[in-house]
Amino acid sequence: MRVSAETRHGYAKGRARRTEILDQAMALFGEAGYRGASLRVIAARCGISHPGLLHHFPTKEALLLAVLQRRDDVDDEWLALGVTRGVDHLRRLADLAELNAKRRGIVELFSVVAAEATSPGHPAHAYFGTRYRTSLAHTEIAYRQARDDGALREGIDPAAAAQQLVALMDGLQIQWLISDCATDMAGVLRAHLRAQLTVAL
Repeated sequence: MRVSAETRHGYAKGRARRTEILDQAMALFGEAGYRGASLRVIAARCGISHPGLLHHFPTKEALLLAVLQRRDDVDDEWLALGVTRGVDHLRRLADLAELNAKRRGIVELFSVVAAEATSPGHPAHAYFGTRYRTSLAHTEIAYRQARDDGALREGIDPAAAAQQLVALMDGLQIQWLISDCATDMAGVLRAHLRAQLTVAL
């Protein structure tokens, strides 16, 4: 079936509107948290009505999960550039912290909503549980590969090292926000990794 130019324009306009809603929601969730954010405020920031926003995202929970998924899609796409394993993957995580230093809104969103989502009743509780398990698993694999390549210092346990690195990354994001972006997240992560590796980072 052939799609008319008018229909294609409508699709493009709808995608652009959806992207704008996600951007504004990401900003407000980062500023006020999930509970403190209002769909009416997000709609107003986008210049649309509340029913207009609900046309794209029928519930606040659906909007939050779409925002979180978009953040992960952007990070996953960046992390997947080239095939990384072992030390290269660990290096890429430090590079991601450097990238995040240019994206305060995303860091605020993650830090605020992740803290809220520790409550089992929070709509993003399951999302963050899955995300942490996946992140830990991938990081542990990278440490194991580094060990197998002879690049990990003796006595370092990959599972424990993965937990430490993920905790360090999250903690540094909070310090960075509180310090008004003065904390060198990537620098601290690289120093931590250099102390664990036998090769240049």
